[in-house]
Amino acid sequence: MEKLIGYQNIVKNILTQYDKLSSKIPDPDIDEILIFDDERSQYLWFSVGWKNNRRVNGASVYIRIKNDKIYIEEDWTEEGMATELLREGVPKEDIVLAFHDPETRKLTEFAVA
Repeated sequence: MEKLIGYQNIVKNILTQYDKLSSKIPDPDIDEILIFDDERSQYLWFSVGWKNNRRVNGASVYIRIKNDKIYIEEDWTEEGMATELLREGVPKEDIVLAFHDPETRKLTEFAVA
């Protein structure tokens, strides 16, 4: 349980920092939204709005914690959430690049599942 809470806090801190950085260059037509669900260990940073008469709606980052591992389901950040997690001391074997299929994950230095 202690590991889970630690990972939840790490993920929330990283996403909060990204959101603060992004808000320094605001787009009045697009809202950046953070959703933290500790009960289900799911974390989402996404954009929603309208730009040039077109709907903008997409996840920048979607992370969930399952079986004591951090699953990066979606990641459109420049440096990559895995890099951020490593900086925070999360071991590679606890990070799953879930946006890759299981066969491709075997070729990475991170956990398969």
